[in-house]
Amino acid sequence: MSVPTLTFVIVGQEDHPIYEVDLTGPKEQQTQYLHQFVLHSSLDAVDEQMWLSREPHLKVVDRFNGLNVTAFVTAGNTRFLMLHDGRSDDALRSFFNEVYELYLRVLLNPFHTPTTRITSRDFDRKVKLLAKRLIG
Repeated sequence: MSVPTLTFVIVGQEDHPIYEVDLTGPKEQQTQYLHQFVLHSSLDAVDEQMWLSREPHLKVVDRFNGLNVTAFVTAGNTRFLMLHDGRSDDALRSFFNEVYELYLRVLLNPFHTPTTRITSRDFDRKVKLLAKRLIG
């Protein structure tokens, strides 16, 4: 039986990760690096797809070794990326919409800029709870 994959990343306007979490628990360091590489290498595919769609939810934009990268692009050009092993598109859409609301609350903080890393434990806890509730 293979280990489930569910890695979520928020990439800022300048292509820097501002939030990263492995939603299925800790992995070996090599596996974590592979997941980060796959997610960040899919940014070109996200940039191509976002101009072809009017929807913020871009669905699956890239694939690698049986893993899918699903993307969501905000109006401010912040990208939400999820590396997964074939999860429901509706569940991922709901997850992205809920995390977008959390992200907007973070942006309302006057001491936070769109390029600042999100280090809030409360944000992290809420993202993990949303993933557990909506994606499983």
